[in-house]
Parts: sequence; C-alpha cells; structure tokens
Amino acid sequence: MNDELSMADYLELVQVIRLRYGYDFSGYAQASLKRRMVRFMGHSGMPSVFELKYRLVNDEAFFNSMVQYLTVNVTEMFRDPAFYRTLKEDILPKLAAYPNIRIWHAGCSTGEEVYSMAILLKEAGLLDRTRIYATDLNPANLEKAASGVVQLEYMKEYTANYIQSGGIGDFSDYYSARYDRVILQKELRKNITFFQHNLAADQVFNEFQLICCRNVFIYFNRELQNHVLKLFYDSLSPWGFLALGIKESLRFTEMRNAYETVHGAHKIYRRKR
Repeated sequence: MNDELSMADYLELVQVIRLRYGYDFSGYAQASLKRRMVRFMGHSGMPSVFELKYRLVNDEAFFNSMVQYLTVNVTEMFRDPAFYRTLKEDILPKLAAYPNIRIWHAGCSTGEEVYSMAILLKEAGLLDRTRIYATDLNPANLEKAASGVVQLEYMKEYTANYIQSGGIGDFSDYYSARYDRVILQKELRKNITFFQHNLAADQVFNEFQLICCRNVFIYFNRELQNHVLKLFYDSLSPWGFLALGIKESLRFTEMRNAYETVHGAHKIYRRKR
C-alpha cells in the first residue's frame, strides 16, 4: 500500500461515502482526513484504494469500522479543568436564572465531557431542571456514551481533573466499580439524551442556553466552521453561551461578530442579539 493518497482518490472516497451512506466529510480538513484514511488502509490491511472503495460500497460493517477510525475520539472527564472551574463559577450561575435549562454537547464522542457537565449541574443544584442533548456523528460512540461505562484505569486521572476543576464532593460517589470498569451513577444519566446528529448536514432541533462543541472545529475547514457557527447561532437563545476547545477560535470566521467573547482563555462566547 502506498503511504500517500492522491487527491483524486481522496475526493472519490469522500463522494462514495456521501452517496452510499449520507456522511459528508467534504468539509473536513483534507490533510488530516487523508492521513487518517491512509492509516486506516494500513490498519485494515487494504492493499489498494480500489479494494477500499469496493469494501466501502459493499460492506456496511466495514464502513462503520472506518467511521469509528476516522472520527477522532480523544476525550476525558473534566478535560481542561480550568474551563470547568469557569463554567462552575461564572456560567452556571447565569444559567440558573432560567426555569428550564437546555444544553447541547455537539460532537460528544464517548460522553466523558457530557457526564462532567452533569456532575457540575448536580453540585450546583441544577441537574433536575436541565435537559442535556448529546450528539455525535458516530453511532458506536453514542452507544458507548449512553452505557455510562468507563474504564477503571482512567479514573485516577479523571479524579485529579475533577479536584482541579473545583469539585466539592467525593468523585468516587459518582460511580460504582465493576472489575476493570466503572458505571456512572444512574442519576447523572437520567436527563441526558444521546442521538446521532451530523453538524455538516442536519438542522436546528431545539433552543439552548449553552452549546459545548469542544475540540471538534479543528478538524473542519473554514467553510464548514462558518456553517456550524451559523447553526449554533440559530440554536442558541438570545445571550446563550457557546464553548469551544482551547485551541479553537472564532477570530478568523465569518461569524466572529455574531458572538461576544466572555472568557477568551477558555474560549467561551455569548450570542449577540
């Protein structure tokens, strides 16, 4: 197998995926996605691009494994603790003014950050009147997220993150250990709805006071970033909050003037009227 993928082959693969399965990767950053396609060919033992195309067209299970590989699933509970401390100290008190709170985690991966939000809300006394919608392109991610199961080996790191974020409880109270895994408390899961949503193609489905889409933008090209920021703008209530990843920014997007910066270091913005 060649360690490079021609642009023609890359574009044809993107088209095959869109036409056969309805997944549109045309707005993803090409260099990054091409690299992951090449790695997937090596990982799956594909001898040629022709063979890869054939398998994609004729084997849906193979396609699902490719989507699992192509979509980046790097996540952790209370990732960037200072961000969560800012949410806890500054953003949640503002959300508390709403009788009912709606939060969207877009690109939620396997759910660790969604459950982190649920813990913050519980400690702030807001969980019972909050509905969290957690969406992802990858159905395998959503299935894992909905299970509430996390590998035990990660909990030491997650506990440290929780403490640094200003958690006020005993983190171990939020889960039960089962051999090499833990299952998160049922109360944390009851107000979360997990479902598939494609940021590139799907529409507004509710009005939210807070949207978290962290560490997803960096995999989109500028055109798709603008599209998604418009989708988020239309999905936010007036003065609703948008949280991006630490390495992401609105600065060079067409929608930069539609939001005001609330916390520049933590990439928290607010929708202007």
